[in-house]
Amino acid sequence: MGGAHSREDLELSDSDEDSYSPNHSDGEASYQDAEEEHKHSADRRSSTPSSLDDVEARLKALKLKYSSSQNPNVKNAVKLYLFVGGTTPKAKWVTSEKLTTYSFVRTSRVDDGDGGIDEDEGDEEENSWWALKVGSKIRVKVDTEMQLKTFGDQRRADFVARGVWAMKFFSEEDYKAFVVQFDNCLFENTYSVEATEESKLKIYGKDFIGWAKPEAADDSMWEDAEDSFFKSPGSATPTPTRANQDLMEEFEEAANSGIQSLALGALDNSFLVGDSGIQVVKNFAHGIHGKGTFVNFGSGYKGNGTCLVNATPKKTLLMKAETNMLLMSPVDAGKPHSTNLHQLDIETGKMVTEWKFGKDGVDITMRDIVNDSKGAQLDPSGSTFLGLDDNRLCRWDMRDRHGVVQDLASSNTPVLNWTQGHQFSRGTNFQCFATTGDGSIVVGSLDGKIRLYSINTMRQAKTAFPGLGSPIKHLDVTFDGKWVVGTTDTYLILICTLFTDKDGKTKTGFSGRMGNRIAAPRLLKLTPLDSHLAGTNNKFRNAQFSWVTESGRQERHIVATVGKFSVIWNFQQVKDGSHECYRNQQGLKSCYCYKIVLREDSIVDSRFMHDKFSVTDSPEAPLVIATPMKVSSLSISSRR
Repeated sequence: MGGAHSREDLELSDSDEDSYSPNHSDGEASYQDAEEEHKHSADRRSSTPSSLDDVEARLKALKLKYSSSQNPNVKNAVKLYLFVGGTTPKAKWVTSEKLTTYSFVRTSRVDDGDGGIDEDEGDEEENSWWALKVGSKIRVKVDTEMQLKTFGDQRRADFVARGVWAMKFFSEEDYKAFVVQFDNCLFENTYSVEATEESKLKIYGKDFIGWAKPEAADDSMWEDAEDSFFKSPGSATPTPTRANQDLMEEFEEAANSGIQSLALGALDNSFLVGDSGIQVVKNFAHGIHGKGTFVNFGSGYKGNGTCLVNATPKKTLLMKAETNMLLMSPVDAGKPHSTNLHQLDIETGKMVTEWKFGKDGVDITMRDIVNDSKGAQLDPSGSTFLGLDDNRLCRWDMRDRHGVVQDLASSNTPVLNWTQGHQFSRGTNFQCFATTGDGSIVVGSLDGKIRLYSINTMRQAKTAFPGLGSPIKHLDVTFDGKWVVGTTDTYLILICTLFTDKDGKTKTGFSGRMGNRIAAPRLLKLTPLDSHLAGTNNKFRNAQFSWVTESGRQERHIVATVGKFSVIWNFQQVKDGSHECYRNQQGLKSCYCYKIVLREDSIVDSRFMHDKFSVTDSPEAPLVIATPMKVSSLSISSRR
C-alpha cells in the first residue's frame, strides 16, 4: 500500500555523467547511463585504436556525447530513457538513446510486438491512424492507452509502449511542439476528423468549448466548491492532506465461495455474492466480518426462466430497508443484457420470485438496474427501481397498475410494471447510470457522453456533457448531485455540474440547462509506470465516491479498481486548482496523486462503507476490498 510511485516523477538528468539520487524515503531509483558505462568499459579494454575506422567511431561517439547536453541541430531530437526493474529495489531509469528523433506517422499496420518496425510513413489508407515513432525502438498508436504524462518544468513526456519510456526534449519549444502534435493526433484518432477549431466546435459544441480549450474554461465553480466543502455541516474538520493520511489494514478473511460482486449495506449487514450463493457479513465501524450465514443458490427459487444455479448474478440491488435483494444475471455469457431478475428475501434466505422485464406484452432486456435514489435501499416500503438498456431508461414497479402487490402464487414469472420511462428511437448506446439523493439520474454512453435527467422526466436530458472519446463504463454521483465521476478504461473523468442561472442562483445541471459557463472536467489517471505495473488487466473499473446519504455531508474520497490495485484519490485534493499535480500542465487538468492498495489477486470491487461507520479518529468509513477468495477492510486514519 502507498502513494503513486515517486520513482516516475523524478527528474531526468541531462548530464551523462550524473546519476540522480532521489530525496524520497523509498530510495529505490537512480538514473544511470547504461550505455555510457558500457562505452567506458570498452575504452578500458582498448586504449589504442587499431584502425582509422576505430578513430572515426570514437570521434562520432564523443561528438554525440557533448552535443547531447545542448540543443542538437536535428529536427525532433530527444533523449530516450527506459524504466527497468519494475518494483524491485534495483528499479531505475536507464538511457536507451542519447540522441534520437521522434515523428508522427500515419499507418494501418499493427506493431508485431517483437520490436519490428515497418517503414510506413505516408500511409493514407482510409482506416489508418496516427502513430508515434521514436528512433527504431518504438512505434505505438496515439491513444489514451499510452497514458502519456507530461512534465513541463522538465521538458519531459513519459508513456507506455510495451514498457515505460521517457523522452527528454532539448528546448522548451521542442517540448511544446510535441505536446501540440500529440494532442492533435489523439483528437484525429479519436474522432476521425482533423483537429481544427471548426472540428472541435462541432464535436464539443459552443457551450463546452472549454473542454477543448481548458485554459479558456470557467473554473470558478471548482473554486466555489472548494470553499463550500469546509462550510458544510458534515465537514467541520477539513479533510487531511495526503501527507498525513495513512492506510491501516484491520483484517482479512477468506470467503465461503468465489466472490463475483459486493453489495454493501448501510444497516447491519453486507453481502458477498459468489458463484454458488450469497455470504452474509456483519457491518462494524472497523469494517465487515463474516457471520457464517450463507444462502445457497442451489436450494433457492427456480422459475421458468433463467436459473440462478447456472448463472451467477452480475448485478445486485438491495431494497426494502435491506431485507430484500434483486439479482440480475445476463442471458448470454459475456453480455450484460438480462430478460429477468430474481428477488431474494434476505430474512428467510429464500428466493421469493423471478420477475420478467416486459412492455406492452413484449419481453424486453435490461443491462443495468439502480435504486430510485442514493438512500432508497433504506426505505422499508420501496417497491420501485430504475432500469437501463441500450436505448431505454425506465422505472419498474413490483406492484400492479392499481398499486397492489402482484399475486405471485398465480404466476410463475410475473411481469414488472413499466411505470415511467422512454424508449429512444435513435442509438443512444446507454452503458451505465446512477442516481442522486433526490432521485435525479445521470447516464453514461458508449460515445462518452454523460446525460443528466431531472426527477421529473426521462425523455429529455437537462444537460448532455460531450464525450472525450472513451466509452463510459461506470458512473457515480455525489448525494447532492454536484459532482459526477465517470469510469473509462484508461482514466476517470470528474465533472462539476454546478452553474449560475440568469437570476444569479447556483444550480446543478440536473435542474436546468447550464448555458455556456461550464467548467472543464478534471481527469484522474495512473502514472505510466503504475499503469504498466497493473499488468494486462490494467483497465479502470467501478469508480465510486465514498458513501453519503445525508444532506449537508460531503464525500471525501474516490476509489477505483485497476487489476490488482485499489486506487484512492482525496476528493478535496482533486478539486484544488492550486494542487501540485496541475502545475505546468497543458490541456485538461489531470491528477496523479493517489494511494494504491495492492492485492495478490485481481480485485473484484473496492467500495467505502456507509458514512455512518466512520469513527472519531478517522475522517472516512472503512474501505472494503474484495478479491475472488478474500475480503479485507481498511481504515483511512490521521497520523498524529
